[in-house]
Amino acid sequence: MSVDGNWKITMSTPMGDRDATLALTSAGGTLTGSQSAEGNSAEIFEGTVNGNDVAWKVDITSPMPLTLAFTGKVDGDAIAGEMGVGFMGSFPFKGNRA
Repeated sequence: MSVDGNWKITMSTPMGDRDATLALTSAGGTLTGSQSAEGNSAEIFEGTVNGNDVAWKVDITSPMPLTLAFTGKVDGDAIAGEMGVGFMGSFPFKGNRA
């Protein structure tokens, strides 16, 4: 199943659940797009696709400057995986095609 399209995801964080939207496009093994949350939007980088496995990073500034590193799997119209938050560890995320 293609990862291309728009997604709504929920990230479980130490500060509670945070919602975000993704606009993703794959070309070969490369994943590009943007991620938006709480009025802020950023381009994803270092995005990869390998079958149903996806990975990408995004820099955020709120609530503090961080690089989030996502790894997950696409299963039909669902996506789920882990979000690495540097020194704070990893937290789950899940979502559906918008």
